[in-house]
Amino acid sequence: MSNRAESVLVGLIGEGVMPSLTPPMHEREADVQGLRLLYRPIDLLELTLPATAVGDLLTAAQRMGFNGLNITHPCKQLVLEHLDEISDDARRLGAVNTVLLQNGRLIGHNTDFSGFGSALADGLPGATLDRVVQLGAGGAGSAVAYALLTAGVGTLDLVDMDPARAAERAAELGGLFPEATVTPRSTNELSQIMPLADGLVHCTPIGMAAHPGLPLDIDLLEPRHWVADIVYRPIETQLVREAHAKGCDVLDGGRMAVGQAADAFQLVTGREANRERMRAHFLELIAVEDAAAPELAKAAH
Repeated sequence: MSNRAESVLVGLIGEGVMPSLTPPMHEREADVQGLRLLYRPIDLLELTLPATAVGDLLTAAQRMGFNGLNITHPCKQLVLEHLDEISDDARRLGAVNTVLLQNGRLIGHNTDFSGFGSALADGLPGATLDRVVQLGAGGAGSAVAYALLTAGVGTLDLVDMDPARAAERAAELGGLFPEATVTPRSTNELSQIMPLADGLVHCTPIGMAAHPGLPLDIDLLEPRHWVADIVYRPIETQLVREAHAKGCDVLDGGRMAVGQAADAFQLVTGREANRERMRAHFLELIAVEDAAAPELAKAAH
């Protein structure tokens, strides 16, 4: 029988985190496992605090007995200087999204990259990874590119609207994975590189509810391509929908969201999360949001 006396206190530090689905996912999984877990968002906007307050919040969390914290925008890099220890992968990425508070020490990890890695393995098992095109080289894109190269991608074409950012990211990743070929590309080159690629990963905001549309010409996709999106609101983006209609194997952004949450849950609690159960709950939460959206829009008018 589980020990109900055991309890875990977790928080999420970032801007605009009140609507995050991570707290309910953690709490439901803990409930099913017979673990008492409380997960609280710590929203910098609500508290009117700057991102640089992350160090003070870590100290306060230590004093209040928190077991772990998730860290999101805009604090994933700022948090680094306040940690006692950083995992090798988080150090190489230069970003931390999970902090363990253990024996007076602050230990940083990154489950963004591992979350995408497990999403790829679970959602697209057996996908060919010889050559992949990635759209977007920003913060999330860095973690995804790192995960792709860790998974064994041989050639990664990194496409970004900002050529300087693509070049800088490609150089960094090329240094970390010397056995792979990482090339910065412009959007104008997509028609040349897509016929050579096995798959496409999308890491830009296009397709989000507030930024509808497609990130590339859908005619560049062939049924043999696999397509992964990291946007999960909506869960079925136009890219996922149209790629699936063309016969492509697809991976929705919910897989990465669940993957990073499941990995963080295991780090903080020491217990393995049931990923399929967490995904089912995640899809439930998204469905409730989608059902509420039209009512909220009506109420706003």
